[in-house]
Amino acid sequence: MHYGPSSVKNHLLSCLPSETSKAFIITGSSLATKTSLVSQIESLLGSKHNAGTFAGIRQHAPVAQLDEATDAVLKNPSVDTLISVGGGSPIDSAKAISYRYHEKNSRYLHHISIPTTLSAAECTSIAGYTDSGGTKVSVSDAELMPKVIIYDCTFAKETPQKLWLSTGIRSLDHAVESMYHPAATEVPAKQLCLSAIAQLFEYLPKSKKEPGNEDYITRLQLASFSSLYGLGLNLKGALGLSHSLGYALGSPYGIPHGVTSCLTLASVARLKAEEPKDAEQLGRILPYIGQTPTQDKQKDAVRLSDAIDKLLRGLGLDTTLTEHHVGDDQIPKIAKLATKTEEGQLYNKVVSLLRSKL
Repeated sequence: MHYGPSSVKNHLLSCLPSETSKAFIITGSSLATKTSLVSQIESLLGSKHNAGTFAGIRQHAPVAQLDEATDAVLKNPSVDTLISVGGGSPIDSAKAISYRYHEKNSRYLHHISIPTTLSAAECTSIAGYTDSGGTKVSVSDAELMPKVIIYDCTFAKETPQKLWLSTGIRSLDHAVESMYHPAATEVPAKQLCLSAIAQLFEYLPKSKKEPGNEDYITRLQLASFSSLYGLGLNLKGALGLSHSLGYALGSPYGIPHGVTSCLTLASVARLKAEEPKDAEQLGRILPYIGQTPTQDKQKDAVRLSDAIDKLLRGLGLDTTLTEHHVGDDQIPKIAKLATKTEEGQLYNKVVSLLRSKL
């Protein structure tokens, strides 16, 4: 991992697997057409290393564009490296392309990830994309974990502020739900998550006030890394209920995952406060956000939920399902997708939670 100003310029070429490597860039149209970031990478690679660019990846990585990108990579037998540039969709698409490449050629591609958001997709071995029916699906393999991550604050400065801040809440979602994830170890997972939560609570508001501050950007990038990387290969599927709701809301309704976390995280934390073991883990977070815990674990978990709500309001990220054109008639469908059931206590609680967000 490399981080800091100009880290792409200073380190990209040294991260290629060989002197003769050919790298294919995977990104979205906004970065390719509205910024100079992709052209900077193409120039760094030069004719010696540049095998091409696919700039058609869209939000939630629709399978149609993933198919196009895969075909473009497979047409060039000299490609041994993928460089993903952007948020979760280009990064996950690159992982999925590598998975497909392995199916055809019995080897994975070297993956260099250059994230420009705080979604932390670079920290997992799971590649999520949207199938033709609008459902989020995924493939997973240990070899899909990017081999190199470059956190360059000069690249992240190009990210629109709402996207930057909302994906910061996505990282917060990772860290909070990891605290009660059954496979999360105390070290490194939970300790990294507690550190990430402290950094996110401190530097997201600062970044909102000074969006060009490179120190704040870098600190948030490292917090994003800490929010999810510690789980490693123990992560299988959704982290927790907030993430399950995010998948049920994201692809089907066209809501960015940063925004789905803004919709669900605080309410899920409040719901988890009713479960003693989960409440105990959530209560551990309070000292890391400047609050003193008590002996009442349930109340402490509710205080965390309140703190998340306050953070969202301060960042201008509080929102409703109605604002995203999701009506009451969709609530049972979303609850079913998230809970994998159509009845029972959890289903009923999730229906109530969703209706509170209308």
